[in-house]
Amino acid sequence: MDVFAVEGLPEVQPGDDVAALVDEQVDLRPDDVVCVASTIVSKAEGRQADLDDYEAGERARSIAERVGAAADEEKDPRFAQAVIDASEELLIDFPIMLAVTPFGHITVNAGIDRSNIPDADLLLLPEDPGASAQALHDRLDARVVVTDTSGRPFRYGQRGVALGWAGLPAARDWRGEHDREGKELTATVQAVVDELAAAANLVTGEGDGGTPVAVVRDWEFGAHEGSDDLFRKPEDDIVRRALTAWEDTA
Repeated sequence: MDVFAVEGLPEVQPGDDVAALVDEQVDLRPDDVVCVASTIVSKAEGRQADLDDYEAGERARSIAERVGAAADEEKDPRFAQAVIDASEELLIDFPIMLAVTPFGHITVNAGIDRSNIPDADLLLLPEDPGASAQALHDRLDARVVVTDTSGRPFRYGQRGVALGWAGLPAARDWRGEHDREGKELTATVQAVVDELAAAANLVTGEGDGGTPVAVVRDWEFGAHEGSDDLFRKPEDDIVRRALTAWEDTA
C-alpha cells in the first residue's frame, strides 16, 4: 500500500470544483482511495460563517460564561450559539460542547473549525458528507473518503476519521470468518474508512501544510462482507447514554 499527498492544490473558494482541482494534479486509478479533508469540501460548498451571523441565546450565553470561568478567559457566546445551531443535540455542554451532528458524527464543537479560513470566522462541517463523497466518487471514478480530525476518549492527541465515503463500505465485517486456530470470529468489525482517513492524515498533516488531499494506492478491501454502519445508534451506544445521564444530573 502506498499513501501520498496531492501537491499543488490552490486555496479552495466557495463554488470551486474540488473534483476538477484534484483531477488536474494527479492521475487516479479506479482502485485508488481519495481521502479529501472536509475543510476543502466545506469551503467549496460555502459553509463559511462569521460570528456576527449569530445572535447568542440564553443557553449559549450560559455555556460561554461557565466555560470561560473554568478556563479563566472570556468566551464568545456567539461561538456557542454556532455550535448549538450546527448540532442535533449537545450531549454535554460543560466543560466542553460535545455535539451530535445531523449526519450522526459526535465531536467537540460540532466540528466547527476556526483556522485556515481566509475570509470568515468559522468553517462548518459539510452538511451531508456522504453526499459530498458520492459526488466526488462519481466525478473522479475512484473511491472517496471525506475526512476530519477528531480527539479520542481515554487518549491524548487527534487522528483522522471518516465523515463520509463512497465506492467502498465503511467497515470490513470479519464475523463468521476464522482465526488461525479455527475459532470463529463473532465480534470483529473493522472500521476501514477511519483507518484510511488516519493513514491519509499522516501525509496531509495539520497547520499550514496546504495538502488537504491524499491518495491511498494498492489497498484492497478483500473478500469480506461489508458494512456501512459507522456511527452508533443511540440505543446501542452505552457511552452516549452514560453522558446523557451524567449531564441530566450535573
